[in-house]
Amino acid sequence: MATYQLNINGEIREVDVDPSTPLLWVLRDHLNLVGTKYGCGIAQCGACTIHLGNTATRSCMLPVSAVGNQEVTTIEGLSENGDHPVQKAWLEVDVPQCGYCQAGQIMSAAALLKSNPSPTDADIEGAMNGNICRCGTYVRIKKAIKMAASGE
Repeated sequence: MATYQLNINGEIREVDVDPSTPLLWVLRDHLNLVGTKYGCGIAQCGACTIHLGNTATRSCMLPVSAVGNQEVTTIEGLSENGDHPVQKAWLEVDVPQCGYCQAGQIMSAAALLKSNPSPTDADIEGAMNGNICRCGTYVRIKKAIKMAASGE
């Protein structure tokens, strides 16, 4: 076991865990931040996406020991009131069906728009590639990202 001081959603949180513990389980089991979901466990589906610094990162394979002093943002920390432009567009376009993948989808989309405020269709497809939606809402996801980018 080791003690880590993690900057989670702008707050320093201390955890005592095995260094190899994936960040996903630290968030969910030790810090009760359950918005980030477990999907595949091999960083292939995107359900566990968080921001590490400004980069969309799969947390299910990221050992807590690799986080260092980088800021971690979870879906809970994206906005205080669910009013991030991506979250607002998600609701406007009615993206979610089952909703399970949506936190990871939103975090990937928010990271894309932070680095590229005017993405092309190809940019969106590239950034969102690997974020799996079993309900198949990809057309609405792309529409919501375009809406958030345009500020509508």
